[in-house]
Amino acid sequence: MVAKRDHPYHGRRAVLASMHGKEAAFSGPFMSELGIELSAAPGIDTDQLGTFCGEIERVGSMLDVAERKARLGMAIAGCDLGLASEGSFGPHPQMPFVPAGRELLTFIDDERRLRISEALITETNYAYARVETMLELEPFLARIGFPKHAVVVTPGREGRALSEGAPVFKGLQDLGALKRAMAVCAKVSDEATACVETDMRAHMNPTRMASLAALGLKLAQRLAALCPACGAPGFGRVDVVRGLPCSACDAPTEWVIDEVFGCASCALRETKGREDGLSHTEPSQCPWCNP
Repeated sequence: MVAKRDHPYHGRRAVLASMHGKEAAFSGPFMSELGIELSAAPGIDTDQLGTFCGEIERVGSMLDVAERKARLGMAIAGCDLGLASEGSFGPHPQMPFVPAGRELLTFIDDERRLRISEALITETNYAYARVETMLELEPFLARIGFPKHAVVVTPGREGRALSEGAPVFKGLQDLGALKRAMAVCAKVSDEATACVETDMRAHMNPTRMASLAALGLKLAQRLAALCPACGAPGFGRVDVVRGLPCSACDAPTEWVIDEVFGCASCALRETKGREDGLSHTEPSQCPWCNP
């Protein structure tokens, strides 16, 4: 890896498209790894591209929205380097009963025509409860880390969609305000309940902010790696090859056997074995030994 001062981004400025304080997670890694000064786009409204509570639907994939966000920030700040993230929350893909967050961070360099992204799946405190009383809610609040982690309150309902004009109370970190919000929402709910859920906006959720910091470091380190052929930033893993053999029958499985590294600017590709050196998987992961 080249020294920071010799990197093409050293001393440059990049704009972050965020209205939720994500610069607290990303500024450190981008300065320490790349020498990039990161600042939030002034006056940006990223809610127009979708909200966590569902008042405004997110249209397109996480990558689509992250790019639109980044470009919105770049246009506002008049900057050719942009950064934006998107998150989604639900069951962990390997542990269905564990809540997980999938975070995606995208960096755009218009001068070099680069778009480089990294993603991370982490355990989180995403949860929700439909309740009638505060007594029912107490175990939930303890589990999610309230009041350090804020909550959102909406009318109890079936499904994800909110009815038009439904009350939404965000960023609640006070028991009195939470009680009042629950009373308002239960009153207009067909079920006479309130839905209380973790506020997953970064500035209201320290657990998520820590995940974003880890992702920021991952992307900054990716950008610090220059292509050995053309020198463009961002040389890193672009694909995987599946087929790691079973230790019992030697049949190929869905596990990764090789990783493909490449450049976002030129056609260079390099295939390397797994970083952990694993040569076979357990029979329990084999579709023939454990159908």
